[in-house]
Amino acid sequence: MVPEPTPNDKAASVRAMFGAIARRYDLLNRLLSLGLDRYWRLEAAQVALEKQPQRILDVATGTADLALWLKRYRPEAEVVGVDFVPAMLELARRKAAQQGLAVRLEEGDGLNLPYPNESFDVLTIAYGLRNFADYQRGLSEFYRVLRPGGRLVVLEFPPPEGAFGRLFGLYFRRVLPLIGGLVSGRRSAYRYLPDSVLQFPQPQALAAMLYQAGFNQVRYKLQSFGVSAIHVGERP
Repeated sequence: MVPEPTPNDKAASVRAMFGAIARRYDLLNRLLSLGLDRYWRLEAAQVALEKQPQRILDVATGTADLALWLKRYRPEAEVVGVDFVPAMLELARRKAAQQGLAVRLEEGDGLNLPYPNESFDVLTIAYGLRNFADYQRGLSEFYRVLRPGGRLVVLEFPPPEGAFGRLFGLYFRRVLPLIGGLVSGRRSAYRYLPDSVLQFPQPQALAAMLYQAGFNQVRYKLQSFGVSAIHVGERP
């Protein structure tokens, strides 16, 4: 009998996979989302900044697309991006320097964030939660580092539903791995993406998980006919 993969196995696999595709990651995001990922992140940044936060943490920051949006639109805030893939952080630091934006970029695991309790006014995560070995544990860790009154903003791909969802699901399963593999040379990474989306909770279920982690005033909005979704929760 083959043993079940452990959370540590998944973490190591995800770290290696994203490290391997880091150099082509931004190009493929634009290509495979038809450029829509920029608008999805911009909307998430606007929601995150509604209460004019002073300290913001972007978890699973990757190449820091969302963190840089946040700093650009609220330059007086301290913005920290954290990720556990060194190759992604290297690219993120280059982008921040090129754009002249002072974002602090640090290595760390979203399931064990290296920050004290109640450290941040806002926590964001864009398309990273589905890569966690334990979603509920991740949400509880987000709650821990947020201050009372703080806001969580989760941007994620929900499993596709409805006629458009089925069409997009076909694109995700058949076309995306082919294009991603050709551009990155790592087709397995782009087979993982649709699998991770199909296994992720539906928006209603993710909202319930936010409540279970202690958040209140939980709400969500579907973007682009449900291809992407923003979830928001407040720490009481």
